Amino acid sequence: METPLWTMAVVIVACIIGAYAALLLKKASANISFSFKFLFSKELVTSVGLYGFSTLMFIPALKFGELSVLYPLVATTYIWTSLFAIKFLGEKMNFLKWLGVLVILIGVSFIGVGGR
Repeated sequence: METPLWTMAVVIVACIIGAYAALLLKKASANISFSFKFLFSKELVTSVGLYGFSTLMFIPALKFGELSVLYPLVATTYIWTSLFAIKFLGEKMNFLKWLGVLVILIGVSFIGVGGR
């Protein structure tokens, strides 16, 4: 089975959504309290909803693409999460973190090209 390009695009978009959900989860954790009210905080509810939506996006891609090609693309979530953390949380990236991003990009590229 050849993996269509659109399935890869869907997985990448799902990963971006998942990374944004992680950002919201981080923001929600700043207000964590072990109360019933926390379970319904805007950031937490939105984060869980986005995680669910990204998972639902992934399912049709799996139907038409190879798992061995699509699932490694999920590693791009680490890249998107890092970029969101820099932009929205003011986190800093050092040389080793950027090197890790580069290694992920290279690995995902090899898998993507190998699946075409």
